[in-house]
Amino acid sequence: MNFVRSHILVCTGTGCSSSNSPKIIERFEEELKAQGMDQEARVVKTGCFGLCAMGPVVLVYPEGAFYTHVTPEDVPEIVSEHIVKGRIVQRLLHKEGEHAEQVTSLSDTQFYKNQYRIALRNCGVINPESIDEYIGTGGYEALGRAITEQTPQQVIDAILASGLRGRGGAGFPTGRKWQMTHDAVSPDGVKFVCCNADEGDPGAFMDRSVLEGDPHSVIEAMTIAGYAIGAHQGYIYVRAEYPIAVHRLEVAIGQAREYGLLGKNIFESGFDFDLELRLGAGAFVCGEETALMTSIEGHRGEPHPRPPFPANKGLFQRPTLLNNVETYANITWILNNGPDKFAAIGTKGSTGTKVFALGGKITNTGLVEIPMGTPLRTVIEDIGGGCPNGKKFKAAQTGGPSGGCIPAELIDTPMDYDSLGAIGSMMGSGGLIVMDEDNCMVDIAKFFLEF
Repeated sequence: MNFVRSHILVCTGTGCSSSNSPKIIERFEEELKAQGMDQEARVVKTGCFGLCAMGPVVLVYPEGAFYTHVTPEDVPEIVSEHIVKGRIVQRLLHKEGEHAEQVTSLSDTQFYKNQYRIALRNCGVINPESIDEYIGTGGYEALGRAITEQTPQQVIDAILASGLRGRGGAGFPTGRKWQMTHDAVSPDGVKFVCCNADEGDPGAFMDRSVLEGDPHSVIEAMTIAGYAIGAHQGYIYVRAEYPIAVHRLEVAIGQAREYGLLGKNIFESGFDFDLELRLGAGAFVCGEETALMTSIEGHRGEPHPRPPFPANKGLFQRPTLLNNVETYANITWILNNGPDKFAAIGTKGSTGTKVFALGGKITNTGLVEIPMGTPLRTVIEDIGGGCPNGKKFKAAQTGGPSGGCIPAELIDTPMDYDSLGAIGSMMGSGGLIVMDEDNCMVDIAKFFLEF
């Protein structure tokens, strides 16, 4: 690959793709060639940058210029002015607020200043369809160390020490779940690793964005989990309504197999592990773990009583580990940076970060990752930019249909498992829908009851 002096990063997550970002990429490639700059600049398609309200989003490095609401018609000017002449196109730079100064860099935005990206660390940074770019960020190092230098118990001990809790909603300690599945006895020695990517809550798109922007992080983590619990086969259950995520998972799994990172004798360690996709048909109930596994088996997705829990008797009646996408997206960061560093983020009972899909009556619609314990006010007013048109904040709905609405008088509530539970709400998977003074709470209740 030739070295270039400029990289043009274009978001190709679902939001920006629906706003014509593929056409923007096409125009960039045409204009770079037409203006003789195709050997000087490279176009990189990325996952979601997070600031979905401002899409389509384009970043140009090394300057870090952050262009928003870009159209295909803007591309010739960006190429001729910025790429050829080195002049940043001021009119396309992101602005903070209606009358605020323009912001040159994405990291300088108010949207990003209070965030800490772990699960989303590679989203908007690398090409999700390039395993080489993932490896260039330290990808598959954790897997290599785990299966060549550590015992399965040492891997589990690191996850236990991190304090990571499941990000799918219930908040069950991840390390304990891994330990239970590791300790479970299978009649024939067969165990399974599953990933829940059946994201069905209204307004939730956290898992979709991780899969679209960084699929290898989930593949690597599931392979590590397979080693830790003694499984050799994994399944990712992803909803068919996520075509971009499905495509990128298929590409990433193929690349991992080609590089010997899935399949037989990984890292010449004697450890075998492979992955398959299973597409959900949109049944909300299949987000429940026992219904999900029943669906993978080819039956109608219906939940079953527990116990027995999946850790003892799950998929095909074998011990099964099931975590959601965001939970897996934290695993390699923990192993690469140390469990103590992860545990130092957030609160004692809710370590690390949490990704929220910020939607509804909010200025900065998008994807947000914050340290656990961050006050709701910070999310609404600082990161989200408040309610549009000067409207007053009324409530925020968290936890999906099973969650609750946090009224304005509780806006300083810390966003962690215990604090949300104490006020009658819940963390859930991470949907955060904002309502202003015009919303009727009776209508909101009716919507969720109908859902």
